[in-house]
Amino acid sequence: MLADRVLAHQSPVEGERRSRSGILIPATAHVSRRLAWAEVVAVGPHVRTIKVGDKVLFNPDDRFEVEVHGGEYLILRERDVNAVASDRIDSGTGLYL
Repeated sequence: MLADRVLAHQSPVEGERRSRSGILIPATAHVSRRLAWAEVVAVGPHVRTIKVGDKVLFNPDDRFEVEVHGGEYLILRERDVNAVASDRIDSGTGLYL
């Protein structure tokens, strides 16, 4: 990866889901402006806050899709990532969920 780019793998969308109130939402329903999660598999040398293995929250409109060795991956800019979920515990600034 170059510069501030992040390579991530998004798990396939899993069928139907339920809302908090119990309403069944079919897999074919389009939800506009919904952020998505993906797992980071590689980062560029200028990425400061994201590490391989982290999960990142991003807007699906701010991504580039690429196929590498038969696998589907996403390329994101670090600035397009809205949140990072990580198992790391450090003396950070609260940037992690």
